[in-house]
Amino acid sequence: MRLTVTGVAMAMTVTLSTAAVSAGSPTVSDVRGVVPLAAVVPQPVGVRTARGVAFDLESTDAIYATGSSADAKDAANFLAGLLRIPTGYPLEVRELPAGAKPAGIVLSLGGNNAVTKKEGYRLDIDDDAVTIEADDRAGLFNGVATLRQLLPVKVERKQQMPGPWRVQGGTIDDAPRYAYRGAMLDVGRHFLPKVDVEKYIDTIARYKVNYLRLHLTDDQGWRIEIKSWPELTEVGGQSGAGDQGGGFYTQEDYKGIVQYAQARGVTVIPEIDGPDHTHAALASYAKLTCDGEAIEPYVGYPKSDEGVLCLDNPTTYEFLDDVIGEVAALSPGPYFAVGGDETSGRTKEQLDTYFSKVAKLLEKHGKKPLGWMEAAGSLPAESSMTEFWVPGINEDQIIASAKAGGKVIMAPAMTAYLDQKYTDSYPEYPLGQTWAGPTSVQRSYEWDPENQLEGLPASAVGGVDAPLFTETVFGIHQLESLAFPRLLSIAEIGWAKASSHDWKSFEPRLAAQGPRLREARVDYYPSPEIDWPMGS
Repeated sequence: MRLTVTGVAMAMTVTLSTAAVSAGSPTVSDVRGVVPLAAVVPQPVGVRTARGVAFDLESTDAIYATGSSADAKDAANFLAGLLRIPTGYPLEVRELPAGAKPAGIVLSLGGNNAVTKKEGYRLDIDDDAVTIEADDRAGLFNGVATLRQLLPVKVERKQQMPGPWRVQGGTIDDAPRYAYRGAMLDVGRHFLPKVDVEKYIDTIARYKVNYLRLHLTDDQGWRIEIKSWPELTEVGGQSGAGDQGGGFYTQEDYKGIVQYAQARGVTVIPEIDGPDHTHAALASYAKLTCDGEAIEPYVGYPKSDEGVLCLDNPTTYEFLDDVIGEVAALSPGPYFAVGGDETSGRTKEQLDTYFSKVAKLLEKHGKKPLGWMEAAGSLPAESSMTEFWVPGINEDQIIASAKAGGKVIMAPAMTAYLDQKYTDSYPEYPLGQTWAGPTSVQRSYEWDPENQLEGLPASAVGGVDAPLFTETVFGIHQLESLAFPRLLSIAEIGWAKASSHDWKSFEPRLAAQGPRLREARVDYYPSPEIDWPMGS
């Protein structure tokens, strides 16, 4: 049964702005029991609500995929997988015959549509069908993420629930502000099992985060199997900060993580740190040290003074060639993260030589470099991205690199680092850090990527990142309580246009995510800054 509350569907157009959202009108629906179209995180660019119109998903409906590639079918299968358990409906995935007007959900890739921007989508809902149009795979997945939030909260249950499965009628036209909307997860300090990484991917994908950078190596541990250098995991994979949290991914494990992410619209970027933060590698192979003498594994918390690659040792670059080659072959995305932060006593000439060699190895293996801000000016500007994390370091080189064509990802530690405490006293010791915090939820939201570094052209900002380092984190529950809800702030900053950023608009939309996160068994922190719904 389709639901049309009034005989005539009247369109209410909402172009989301600070004033409109503050007034509250876009977050109110006129159809009882449905989610308003604008009550979404990240905030959509444009919403037109059709008064009195809603769509009811029924057991006889199907999900239709149109388009010449497999991408539409991938998105359709993902959506069907989300909906079948809670609805109990079969929801077959079918191809849409030309000219047909089906009842159900349509995912349409390419062709004549109103989408004008990369990763953009149009979501159109009437009383017969839900249609998502996009020009690329990412756009379809972004539209699916929005539709997921417009369905009732019970859609997140892992058991069959009674209907109705009703969605407010209208149209959303949407596209991201930035192409890179990332989360960085450190599994080097403390290992996180594959199933937990996949759970984290599930949650970030809900909010249109499209890159996950896995920090696979650090002083305390080496977390990915390298078949040509097996002792990296036999030795380096067994340690962790505080002598806890050892472990590693086989190449099959890592491949599974990459595929799991890709099936949800997320690209995994591997990070192999260097030329510092490499103690675990040096403890595994004495031939990587400058004197050929083995060093003991490191289980401390600060950066190891011994964990520095020997830049004059030819074996260093043979090692990097092998490691990059094996990991790149498992990573279909365009970028490969090479570290570059907190270099100890290196001259500019040494860093230039090192990163020039690394960049050539990446090019050999079909990847582009992503480095921390200290690597700016040493990596080739035209093909690299660098990540800003703290003021006062290498700023002239970052700006020069940006003006030469490089992109900069913004992750200011004081607002975007998810490992910082929320307040001075929460979470309790030892969880969470304070060197850049505390960082409240509101503080994590109220910043603009384009005013963090004076002199950096706005056009050079390629996106945002939400790093989470794990020196004090043991397991998925602690990790989630630090990441959520603040990661939603970073997701909105990366997606929504700057003029729409307004805490008074964001807070109620964020609050509405509480029940959804709870149903998904995400162990988020119910910050008192947020007026959470009862029971969330």
